[in-house]
Amino acid sequence: MKNNLILGIAIISMLFSCSSDDTSDIYITDNSVNYNGGGTTDPETIFLSGTYTQDLILDANNTYKVNGSLIMASGTTLEIPAGMTITALASGANVYVAISQGAKIIANGTADKPIVFTSDASAPSAGDWGGLILLGKAPINSVTGSSTSTSEIASLPFGGTDEADDSGIIRYVRVEYSGGAADGQSENNGFSFYGVGNATVVEYIQAFEGKDDGIEFFGGTVNASYISVVNAQDDSIDWTEGYRGTITNAYVKHGADHDKGIEADGYNTDFSNAAGFFSKPTVTNLTIIGLGSSTGNEAIRLRAGTQGVFNNVLIQGFEEGFDLDGDAGDNPTGAGVLSGDLSVTDVTFTDVVLNMKNDTGETFTEVDFISGEGNGTGTDYATWGASWTVE
Repeated sequence: MKNNLILGIAIISMLFSCSSDDTSDIYITDNSVNYNGGGTTDPETIFLSGTYTQDLILDANNTYKVNGSLIMASGTTLEIPAGMTITALASGANVYVAISQGAKIIANGTADKPIVFTSDASAPSAGDWGGLILLGKAPINSVTGSSTSTSEIASLPFGGTDEADDSGIIRYVRVEYSGGAADGQSENNGFSFYGVGNATVVEYIQAFEGKDDGIEFFGGTVNASYISVVNAQDDSIDWTEGYRGTITNAYVKHGADHDKGIEADGYNTDFSNAAGFFSKPTVTNLTIIGLGSSTGNEAIRLRAGTQGVFNNVLIQGFEEGFDLDGDAGDNPTGAGVLSGDLSVTDVTFTDVVLNMKNDTGETFTEVDFISGEGNGTGTDYATWGASWTVE
């Protein structure tokens, strides 16, 4: 009897000790997945952070909060059910979700059940947390061959030779209040695609109220369709490092704080064009809404030798529509116009003072760069953006 009493007290003591200690690593079994490095203080919330070396399958019956850097290691998959909202601790740049080279994300939402990443602040604002980062093995031009570069945030490798690399599925996903800055040179975006390949599915995504860029492509070949960027405080869509995918049906709307609708670089001028090729995406069905021609801003800046083919564009409310910067040396943006590698077909300018500004050092006219002026209708955002986006 005495021995049984002592044993019972010991068991109760052990249980109490485990339940009151939220500082040690805790392993929570959920759908046969271990959540390493996280902890729970609220029984209804599971905290996510650290590097995961096993698949992470989130349960629609649970609530999740990212409270640090969540990194999916190579060979793992992060799976998120449709309709789930994941909050992020509003503590800035070091709270983010990163899908490493060789890992995948399966975030397959629907128009009725989008997947949302947002701030946990009671009054959320741009820059509350980092954002969503994907890193792949597709070509970039800042390195050569199978060499890799390193991401601004998380210092993870990206780039390679596999144009058809597969980082998973992002469909009907919204990222809100992201863009926390680590320092003046390293900043999160809403969505960051580092060397992501074209077997990755990216469609119906929105970046809302971000502190830095809404969506940025660092090289790679990924194709993105039905993308919305609203109230990005820096550039809404940005590409660099030899990005060569497609952007189809894109909608940009500026808020009070903003920079360019699109800022496009042929290569990363902080490094070099080691591989010797330039960014050249195809952009089809694009609408950019500014705050009016009196704001003194540019809708699209093309620089550092970027190439690209634009089809069916609507630009409204800017002092300048297209601003082309470059030179006759390492930044041959103008040469792309002359060769036909940088062009615009079917564009309508509304409340725009100057359609094109040429600061490339090359001589060409507006008609050499733009054809079909007045024929652009942009994208049908009212239809495809209905129900799952916010403004």
